[in-house]
Amino acid sequence: MRRTKLVLDEQLLEQATRVLGAKTYSAAVNTALGEVIRLKKIQAIPRFFGMGIWRGDLTAMREDRPRRGTLRVRQSK
Repeated sequence: MRRTKLVLDEQLLEQATRVLGAKTYSAAVNTALGEVIRLKKIQAIPRFFGMGIWRGDLTAMREDRPRRGTLRVRQSK
């Protein structure tokens, strides 16, 4: 942990403490910081779609699945 001096808006601090259900101002600030980081990470997720992260052959992966409209016949043992 790091000790620091901050100048904070008292009304925001009181509201954050109440909304977050924190017992202390420090707990409220730490929770709020964690939430901001979590939200930023979530907002960054769409950037990764369509970037070619996965390299595979979807058609080949689907070859073991029956096509629509066809029935798969079970083999007896």
